[in-house]
Amino acid sequence: MRAIEKGKHWSKRVLLACAVVIASSAMAKDKQPGVDATVQEAARAVMHQYRIPGLAIAVSVRGERHYYNYGVASKQSQRRVSSDTLFEIGSISKTFTATLATYAQADGRLSLADSPGKYLPQLAGSSLDRVTLIHLGTHTAGGFPLQLPDEIRNTEQLVDYFKAWQPKFAPGTQRTYANPSIGLLGMVAARSMNVPFKEAMEQRLFPALGLHDSYIDVPAGKMPLYAQGYTAQEAPVRVNPGVIAAEAYGVKTTAKDLIRFIELQIKPAGAPGRLQRAIVDTHTGYFDVGPMTQDLIWEQYAYPVSIDVLVKGNSGEMAYESHPVMALNPPQPPREDVWINKTGGTNGFSAYVAFVPSKEMGIAILANKNYPNEPRVRLAYRILGQLECCVSARR
Repeated sequence: MRAIEKGKHWSKRVLLACAVVIASSAMAKDKQPGVDATVQEAARAVMHQYRIPGLAIAVSVRGERHYYNYGVASKQSQRRVSSDTLFEIGSISKTFTATLATYAQADGRLSLADSPGKYLPQLAGSSLDRVTLIHLGTHTAGGFPLQLPDEIRNTEQLVDYFKAWQPKFAPGTQRTYANPSIGLLGMVAARSMNVPFKEAMEQRLFPALGLHDSYIDVPAGKMPLYAQGYTAQEAPVRVNPGVIAAEAYGVKTTAKDLIRFIELQIKPAGAPGRLQRAIVDTHTGYFDVGPMTQDLIWEQYAYPVSIDVLVKGNSGEMAYESHPVMALNPPQPPREDVWINKTGGTNGFSAYVAFVPSKEMGIAILANKNYPNEPRVRLAYRILGQLECCVSARR
């Protein structure tokens, strides 16, 4: 009984500590109270239900950014969440890895139609000769497991694993969500650029994207801004780097940087030079999996889309089971009338991003606790739905 009462008091303290911060000069001139009220009500309900210490939400509509920050980055320090708080974004990191690969392609360093062995000669002659980089970036290589086996602890063991790997399915026939495939794509992209993966991300891709507070390894000077994560059982935790952690789930970033990244997805013309082509290429559709089209890591749905379709598309079933795919020949060019999204999480953090190019709106949701995908998707859907209504009413 004492534990229950303690939990109730803690929830009350978090809700009392919740402070919404709306940071946008355009927003100050033209507030949208309907959206603000929706965000506050929905965010606090999710925080209360899942006992989330801190939540950061960033919304962009027609290039205007709105930030909503609630709760604390650490229960111990009681430091408030801000749009500069660093969160682990888990598998949303994969969208950056895919962008690195298309960036290398735009620079003439690789072709997504190639097999990994062209860039990693150790893999030549293996089963991966029948797999393309497109297969790696669309989870259709042939049935990699979700995670690497625990015994793989270094690069040499990783290469041996890839050399010995045998597919369960023919490449391009089944979608099996997997960290090893995107890990291998990241390795190839970095090798084609002749730099380590971390350097390729932190010194080339992030600066090119205009992201100044995004990292693989958080520098010492930024550690005070790094939120403490919490498991579903409320134990403090941060990501434990594995052999392919950086490539598959290792990015730490802020609401400010993440919404900047989303704005570039909505309008790639805002990116410099070859990076525009790189961003656009990640939106090419390669396979249909029911109502979802699999791009390079990004997942897209014809818009408008129902919440039930989005919930199913971001479900555990999609993450943990193999699903037959229909190859799109030729691949589907990037579309405007789509909802594009990606979930991400580590043991102590949860994240979700979504955007609709035709509506010029997008959202990033960051939390320092692991909680299910469905409430994240529903929260984003509700907010963007309210936002679309407000924008339409102002026309």
